[in-house]
Amino acid sequence: MTTTTTAAAGTPVYSVLSALLGYPDRDLIDALPALAAALPPDARARLAPLFDVLGGPGDLIDLQERYVATFDRRAAHSLHLFEHIHGESRDRGQAMVDLRAEYLRHGLEPATAELPDYVPLFLEFLGQIDPDEAQALLGDAIHVLARLGDKLAEAHSPYACLFFELRRLTPVEPEALPEPPEGAMEETMITFGPGADGTEPPIMRGAGHSDGAQPIVFHPPRTSRGSAGGQTQE
Repeated sequence: MTTTTTAAAGTPVYSVLSALLGYPDRDLIDALPALAAALPPDARARLAPLFDVLGGPGDLIDLQERYVATFDRRAAHSLHLFEHIHGESRDRGQAMVDLRAEYLRHGLEPATAELPDYVPLFLEFLGQIDPDEAQALLGDAIHVLARLGDKLAEAHSPYACLFFELRRLTPVEPEALPEPPEGAMEETMITFGPGADGTEPPIMRGAGHSDGAQPIVFHPPRTSRGSAGGQTQE
């Protein structure tokens, strides 16, 4: 898929997608007309299945129960990016530390109790940074986001169209990913945000990045991906 959606100047497409992917409370339902108006007409048309469900005559409690059943009770539909790559291994914890460091590097302190790899939070972040940087990060993450969209489509979820829209926002072609590893998170606790004394926890860094920037691992090593997606080792 190479077609890219071009938003009108100033249109916060990522922020709209982030809001639509949030828990459907009354504030979200009331904001649907404004969210629809903020989108380019072509994007709004492609997202119509989700707008129709969220803005339909159905009961709000029913919408909320369906949301929980879709995203909270099915691991394959988890809204945490790194769970689809690293499972519950320690690699996931390190990836979240690196992603949070990326938020902080841009001067953004997530005002939420959600983990850094929570998809709505990640999309909101993309909507607040330089468009070129946002597209580069989306290109890195699209392999996971496309997989999640495919799983939702298989389940006939109206949320699938949102992930298909994300695929249109990047020219990067999604690659097949292997199943995430099984097993419990290692005992070492990864802490996000300042502690009781107001200090930030140390952020573990890899070697060879003198500017303090750490690549965010949105996918397994190439050798792992090759066995599942027909790729060859580079």
